[in-house]
Amino acid sequence: MSKDLKVALVTGGNRGIGYQLVKQLALKGFKVILASRDPQMGHETTKKLKELNLDVSFVVFDVDNQKSIRQAAITVNEQYGRLDVLINNAGVYLDENKKLVAMDPSILERTMATNFFGVYHVIRSFIPIMEVKGYGRIINVSSEYGALSEMPYPGVGAYKLSKLALNGLTQLIAAEVNGDIKINAVDPGWVSSDMGGPSAPRTPKQAAESILWLASIGPEGPNGGFFRDGNRIEW
Repeated sequence: MSKDLKVALVTGGNRGIGYQLVKQLALKGFKVILASRDPQMGHETTKKLKELNLDVSFVVFDVDNQKSIRQAAITVNEQYGRLDVLINNAGVYLDENKKLVAMDPSILERTMATNFFGVYHVIRSFIPIMEVKGYGRIINVSSEYGALSEMPYPGVGAYKLSKLALNGLTQLIAAEVNGDIKINAVDPGWVSSDMGGPSAPRTPKQAAESILWLASIGPEGPNGGFFRDGNRIEW
């Protein structure tokens, strides 16, 4: 593999925003690794992208399974020896129309397991690959619901808490990393996807384009920020 070719990995890359992130990164010249927990969907999506002459490969792992995450990191390191961009896109929206204290606690637990702890374990497993080269761009797909300003309002409590925690994780890791490694969170907006529903005004492609600028920021670029459409959001 050429030393000039940059490698990117996108979790939840087989559909919606994730699929568009994979496609747009490949169109920009990245070697893209599509990560999905569903082997059949992952292989089918990768095959479709390869038929467009895009440099895409597939790795299977479930962000809720630490063992599979660690194995995927080993595979990426052995095959490519580098990881320049990591986009944590996989997430769930499980909320019922109930107060936080009245909902089934498993809803909150499952939401936090994927949207927060899943991202934590992915970063923890893959960031050492970046640290070897002293370079990396990590993008956490968050939500405006994760802003502190949203907490006084009722509704979707499990999802809000998971994204609030994710934003905090972004800031904490940003304060700890060394070298030219940047980590930022992004609100993609209300997107017409399995999660956002068909009435959402923004397409997955538009959402992907609003995220990808953070994949190529220079050493002077932001670190530990929360953005939408290139504009910083107050936490």
